[in-house]
Amino acid sequence: MQIGQFARIERRFYWLLVALAALAVAAGFLAAHAMEEHGHSITGMSNQIVWGVPHVFAIFLIVAASGVLNVASIGSVFGKPDYKARAPLSGLLSIAMLAGGLAVLMLDLGRPERVIVAATHFNFHSVFAWNVFLYSGMFAIVAVYLWMLMEARMSRYAKPLGLAAFAWRFVLTTGTGSIFGFLVARQAYQSALLAPMFIVLSLGWGLAVFLMVQSAIYAWNGLQLAPAVQTRMVRLLGVFVAAGMYFVLVYHMTNLYWARQFAFERFILLDGAIYAWLFWSGYVVLGGIVPMAIFFSPQPRGPLAAVAGSAFVLIGAFAQLYVFIIGGQAFPLEIFPGFAVRSSFLDGSIDSYTPSLPELALGVGGLGIAFLITAVGVRVLRFTPQDDLGSHPVLAGARD
Repeated sequence: MQIGQFARIERRFYWLLVALAALAVAAGFLAAHAMEEHGHSITGMSNQIVWGVPHVFAIFLIVAASGVLNVASIGSVFGKPDYKARAPLSGLLSIAMLAGGLAVLMLDLGRPERVIVAATHFNFHSVFAWNVFLYSGMFAIVAVYLWMLMEARMSRYAKPLGLAAFAWRFVLTTGTGSIFGFLVARQAYQSALLAPMFIVLSLGWGLAVFLMVQSAIYAWNGLQLAPAVQTRMVRLLGVFVAAGMYFVLVYHMTNLYWARQFAFERFILLDGAIYAWLFWSGYVVLGGIVPMAIFFSPQPRGPLAAVAGSAFVLIGAFAQLYVFIIGGQAFPLEIFPGFAVRSSFLDGSIDSYTPSLPELALGVGGLGIAFLITAVGVRVLRFTPQDDLGSHPVLAGARD
């Protein structure tokens, strides 16, 4: 096949992917409009489960946006050249995923036109108010950081900006975990462990996203990652996955220590039907044991192993968030310990939840926003990570 024909096919396939992502974004906005018009009665949510599947997508995107920036931090802050070459793509993915997550979060909460009220009137006793500054600050810091990385005249400022981004993303993820940790209206949460647990989980989820995107870009451009770099990155992801599982274990062991949390732990780990199944099969097995077996295998770890292991990590991420967010709301709050509570609102009863099509469409729309930003950014600018710029063609950054 001639080069010109290959370039035309490549362009057509690229625009097909962009069109599919745009369709997902449009479906998400239509779903948000339908929920605003008809209310949450068209969703699976209730007066007890008020955060549904869209929040699972939103929290994943926000937490992974923090974690994916760790690739840039390892390069800029700790001076690792293999990761420094990947810092621009890391920053782009962070902005893209944060934008997608916040879009879902704002549209799912209802009345998106009132976002100006949330941005101008603050209750500093609320963790949600803190996060307005954390999210906007993250956008600003990472945008300036990318400027320092991409502009040769400003490169001397890249390390201090990288250090600022490194610190800010820890604060941001702490704020996200604290939303649940400070929430006394749900018995499943209220734990100081949630902030560090979210930080550690973000490292694995972010790096898994980065490895999948990097592998796709390299395959698209006919590039090949150096085997030594590939091995280091997948082993690092394996360490992050193991650390995340350790913190989840400590979280559940801590809950089991307290008698008041024993019923909740039994519900999540044994009796909770879909929640127990998702936790053990989705998070522990598919999201933990399987990818660690792939990453720490003595066999060569090529691009396929990196993509497969990362995909399993992301499956585990969604399973863990579904169990944590929705399962935590389904279990009733014990308002009066030692007494049974019954009312017309099913107080004291375990609630059921089935995701609706609008909820799924809104969540997928957030992924579409992140994909669109990444695809356009990689196409227009030179975000393709390369260890040797002189030996590889750069098709992704080339303009038509």
